This record gives sequence, structure tokens and C-alpha cells, in this order.
Amino acid sequence: MWPEILQFDFMRRALLAAVLIGAAAPTVGIFLVQRRLSLIGDGMGHVALAGVAIGVATGWAPTAVALAFALTAAVGIELLRHRGRTAGDSALAIVFYGGIAVGVVTLSKAPGAAVSLPGFLFGAITTTSEADLWALTALLVPTVALVAALRVRLFAVADDPEWSAAAGMPVLRYNILLAVLTSITVVVAMRVVGLLLVSALMIVPNATSQVVARSFRAALGGAIVIGVFCSVGGVVGSFYLATPSGATIVVLAVAVFGLVWAGATLARVAGAAMTLQVPATPSADHR
Repeated sequence: MWPEILQFDFMRRALLAAVLIGAAAPTVGIFLVQRRLSLIGDGMGHVALAGVAIGVATGWAPTAVALAFALTAAVGIELLRHRGRTAGDSALAIVFYGGIAVGVVTLSKAPGAAVSLPGFLFGAITTTSEADLWALTALLVPTVALVAALRVRLFAVADDPEWSAAAGMPVLRYNILLAVLTSITVVVAMRVVGLLLVSALMIVPNATSQVVARSFRAALGGAIVIGVFCSVGGVVGSFYLATPSGATIVVLAVAVFGLVWAGATLARVAGAAMTLQVPATPSADHR
């Protein structure tokens, strides 16, 4: 006998989409954390919103237009960042804020936008169709495979770009590749968690995993497990609680972070207390 939630086709598709996004988002996000660009996913969501708005207004496929906008912005901003951090950060802010402003203004004039906007902003995973699921698979599986194949190089470039450049690695190419993969993940994940919340799924599982992980490999593996757990758990919770799926996923991810951080803190305090209670070994002079 199937559980109640699996008796519905749309929920089975939603859960499969949650697994894909839950694994892919932290896989890409760990390098953003390493580069101290944790909020870039949020900014890409702002740019993608402009693409969604133009897609809705013109009748084109909103996801395709959003992806084109996000990819263009990602490459352009990475090129500017390569020329100088100050110029890159200013360009980042201008493009991101301009993107959400253009998106809101355009959607305010687009017919039917009032119905479409909440789904793009906060996620509408239960509307995932079979075609959407195939598209998710076609985009996310190669993304995860590429990151897995290049994870050592991507880590080196993110951790120490100066050393990587001195070692002959094409730092700019790898940074552009990471920006492109981030854009793809953001746009694809908007169906699950929404453009305003997608950055949380890329960053929070990594922040949680790094509380207890002792290596990059362990941190990445832990982040993927946490991401899938929170995505699937959030979808299941939203089904039974009748809450928005995207927000429920993020609330669960933040709650898991809080529990792990509290547990790790208590363990460190307990360990320190045990160390203080161990009596010192008598020296040879007092025996």
C-alpha cells in the first residue's frame, strides 16, 4: 500500500524534482561559500526574474528567457570581477538590483502576471510536469557530473586563485564555468524553492555540513545529504501542513543548521569540561 503522498502523480514528480535540486544546489553552492560569494545565487535570482517577466509579457517560455538572462549576466559579471574587485562588486549590485526592478515593472504590465509571479518567486513544485522533470534531469545531471569531475580544480581556484594562476590553471575559465553552473542551478531550482529562496538551498546545507566536517570531501558529501533531506522533507511537510513548498524547504534547512550548530557547540563545551576535569599526571620528581 502506497503512502498517501505517493498516490498522487504530481507529488511523485515533485519529490523527484526535490531530490535533483537538493543534490545539485549544494554541489554548486559549496564553491560559492569557498569564494565568499554566498549571496550570488540570490542576485542571479533577481536577474532571472527580469527574464521571467519578459517571457511572461511576450509569451515566450519564461524559464528559457530567464536562463538566457542569467547566463549573460553571470559571464559579464565574472569578466568584470576579473578586471578588478571594486568594479566587479559595483557591477554585481547594479545588475542584480536592476534585474529585479525590471522584472517587477514588466510583470506589473503583463497580462496574467499576478497569477504567475508567486510561483516563480516562492516556488510551485507541485506544478512540475513530466516535461519539466525531464528538463531538470537534462540540466542538473550534467551539472553535477561536471562539478564532480572538476571538483579538485574548482576547489583550488576558489580557495587560492593567486596560487592557481601561478600554477598555470585557467582561473578565469573556471570562474566563468562556476558562474554558468550557478545560473543554471538558480533558474532550474526556481520551480522548487523560488527565485527569492533558491540561494538558501545552495548555501545553508553547506554551512550546516561545514560545522562538523573535517575535509572538503566530507563537507560536500554532507551538504548533498542535507540538501536532499531538506528538499524532500520540505515537500512532504508542505503536503501535510498545506504550506508553500519553497518556504517549508528553507525553514527545514535553517532548523537543521540550528540543531547541528547547537549540538556541535554543546559537544565542544562538554569536551572542554572533560579536559579540565582530568587530573594532571604526576611528574617523575614527585613519584
